Amino acid sequence: MRIVVAGAAGFVGSHMCDRLLAEGHSVVALDNFLTGDAANLAHLRDHTRFQFVEQDITLPFAIEGAVDSVLNMASPASPKDYLEYPIETLDVGSVGTRRMLQLALEKGARFLVTSTSECYGDPLVHPQVETYWGNVNPVGPRSCYDESKRFAEAMTMAYHRKHGVRTNIARIFNTYGPRMKLNDGRVVPAFLDQALRGEAMTVFGSGVQTRSFCYVSDLVDGLYRLMQSEERYPVNLGNPREMTILEFAEHIRVVTGSKSEIIFQELPEDDPKQRKPDITKARALLGWEPRVALDEGLRETVAYFRGKIPDASA
Repeated sequence: MRIVVAGAAGFVGSHMCDRLLAEGHSVVALDNFLTGDAANLAHLRDHTRFQFVEQDITLPFAIEGAVDSVLNMASPASPKDYLEYPIETLDVGSVGTRRMLQLALEKGARFLVTSTSECYGDPLVHPQVETYWGNVNPVGPRSCYDESKRFAEAMTMAYHRKHGVRTNIARIFNTYGPRMKLNDGRVVPAFLDQALRGEAMTVFGSGVQTRSFCYVSDLVDGLYRLMQSEERYPVNLGNPREMTILEFAEHIRVVTGSKSEIIFQELPEDDPKQRKPDITKARALLGWEPRVALDEGLRETVAYFRGKIPDASA
């Protein structure tokens, strides 16, 4: 197939390009580098089935030739990025999603959008199931990201219902792995950066809030399976192994061999108190569940970060 991937220079987007090419497909990659990194795609520059187009998908564009599938993975995804670019985040979730859906409609292509567990907000249902509508603050500091993704889901369903576009919606939970940005504000790169430099590790709140961490290759496998399915409603993709942030910080210290102390700071506004995906639907529909153990995934991630941090401890 010939597949268009928006947000291709991002952390997950670049790994998705790798998977699609490994499966024998051709990829047309789009990114405007607002938060993406050209280095994530540098290894694909001379690949015969890979084409890169620098493009802001909120602006008009055209793709020549046939397209079999459209993957919309474009959006600032970390708190640091979407708080710096709140309007751009809302634009890419709304205008950008519609342009990508229109491309899929015009080409008779399938369409997949990567949504987020942030659609559940600070959840009152645990673990989170796809039928839960969420507890989201529509005017809080995180609303630019949360509402952009909720709108993207609504627009995707509208194109499916109105125009019959074959759509898929993936709700992605915390994901980690090589190619994450060092300073993006998310817990995995933040802890690893601090631990490898021997600096104090910052835990927000008391550290009792929970997260569930999925290695990027597992997530990409779930996305690849979902894009071939006939499921039109959202599907959770994430690792159901739940742990507190404080437990995770201790785990990072062990994996890195760091002696960093753990310090505590005030919890950011609207920070979710718990995150754990119910992946019953993904197991049943896609035959999918995470395979990579946390220690294994962290070893790969630590190795990547050591190469990016000049003064990383051995």
